[in-house]
Amino acid sequence: MSKIDSRIRPSRSLKPDGSPSDNDRVEIGPTQLAFDEWEARALTAPNLTAMREYRLSRIVQQLEKEGLDGILLFDPLNIRYATDTTNMQVWITHNHARACFVSTAGYVVLWDFHNCEHLSAHLPLVREVRSGASFFYFETGSNTRQHAAQFAAEIESLLQTHAGEGRRLAIDKIEIEGLWAIESLGIQISDGQQVMEHARVIKSVDEVNAMRCSIAATESAMHKMREASVPGVSENDIWAVLHAENIRRGGEWIECRLLSSGPRTNPWFQESGPRIVQAGDMLAFDTDLIGPYGICADLSRSWVIGDVKPTDEQRRLYQIAYEHIQTNMSILKPGMTLNEITQKAHRLPPEFRAQRYGVIMHGIGLCDEYPCVRYPEDVEHHGYEGVLEPGMTLCVEAYVGAVGGREGVKLEDQVLITEDGFENLTQFPFEASLLNSNEQ
Repeated sequence: MSKIDSRIRPSRSLKPDGSPSDNDRVEIGPTQLAFDEWEARALTAPNLTAMREYRLSRIVQQLEKEGLDGILLFDPLNIRYATDTTNMQVWITHNHARACFVSTAGYVVLWDFHNCEHLSAHLPLVREVRSGASFFYFETGSNTRQHAAQFAAEIESLLQTHAGEGRRLAIDKIEIEGLWAIESLGIQISDGQQVMEHARVIKSVDEVNAMRCSIAATESAMHKMREASVPGVSENDIWAVLHAENIRRGGEWIECRLLSSGPRTNPWFQESGPRIVQAGDMLAFDTDLIGPYGICADLSRSWVIGDVKPTDEQRRLYQIAYEHIQTNMSILKPGMTLNEITQKAHRLPPEFRAQRYGVIMHGIGLCDEYPCVRYPEDVEHHGYEGVLEPGMTLCVEAYVGAVGGREGVKLEDQVLITEDGFENLTQFPFEASLLNSNEQ
C-alpha cells in the first residue's frame, strides 16, 4: 500500500486534519502532479495539523526558556512558521503589512492584509485575525506615526490580557516607527530572531516529510532543466524551467536566480541572464527554491552543456567540489560543535580558497536558517558557537573556482542529522562524466 494517504490528495476528499480538501481550497499546496510523483517515490506527506501544533509548541518552549511574555513577528517566514498562513509572501517581505503575536501561553493573533481574513479561516490555532499592522510610508504616508502608535497600543493590550504585568516582548523585525512606539510604552524588547531561529532549528517528523516532498518536487524540476540544457538556448531559458516546474507541483517562489554558464560561472553569484549556452560550457546553479509546504530545497549542481567530453580542468574542478561536500557530510553527527566541523572539514586546495563559498554548510527549513558553519578563514569574524542535534537539517555545499579561472563548479546536498549520524535527503545524481577521468 502506498505511503501517500489518499486523504491528502487535492480532490474532494479529506486532508490529514480531517477538513475538506478540494480544488477550490483556500490554502495553497501540492498539486496532483506532485502527489503522483511522491507516491512513485514512496514518500509520506506531512500531517499538517501535527506539524502546525509542533511548530507553535516550539515557539512557546523558546519563549518560556528566555523568560519572555510573547513574541511579535513581521518576517513572513516566521509568520508562516507560527501560523502556516501565506499571503503575497515576496511582496510582504518588503511591505510589512502582516504581523503575528504569540503569547507564552500559545495564544496567536494574526494581522493580515485588509480583507484577507478568509485566508486563515481553516486554521484553529489562529485565535484572532485583525488588520492594521501597516505602518510604512508607502501605506500610511504622513500618518505613519499615528498608525504605529495604534498598533503599539494593541500590543500593550495583548500583553496585559495574556501576561498580566509581564512586559517582556521579543520582536523579529519591525518598521522603525513601530519600534519607537512600542518602546515608548515601556515594553521591554528583546531579539525575536534568536527566539525563532532556535525554535525552527529542530524539525519534527512531519517537517522532515514535508522537506522530502519539497526536495523530490525540486529534483523533478531539475531533471527537466537537465533536458533543457542544450546548446543554443539562453541561461534564462533553462532557469525558467525550474520556476515553471516548481509552480506546477505547488511550489511557491525562488529566492534568487543563481544560474550561470561558461565564463560566467567564475566568480560565483552571477545570476541567470541572456547568454546563449554553447556545447562544452559548464553550467552551474543553486536552486534556493521554496517548494510545496513552503519548505526550501537548496540544491546545487553543475554539468557540461551538450554531448561532448568534459575537459580535464572541468573534471578537476568538479571532483574537488564533490570530494569537499562528500567529506564534509561524512563527518556529521549529533554532538559536534560548529567549530569542530570547521576543524575537521575538508580543506580546499589553496588556489580555491580566495573564492570559497560563504559557508561550509548552513541550516535549512522554510529558508536558509541557523546555523552557519564557517571556513577556517572566516571563523574569527563570523563564527559562533553551536552544537548539532538530531532533527537539524543542513545544506552542505562548495564552490570551486580559482581567481582568474575560466569556469567554476557549484555542488550542494541537503541532509538530516539523525540520532547516530546523518541522512542525505538528496537523490539527484552527480555527473558520471565529470567524476570518471576515463569517461569518453
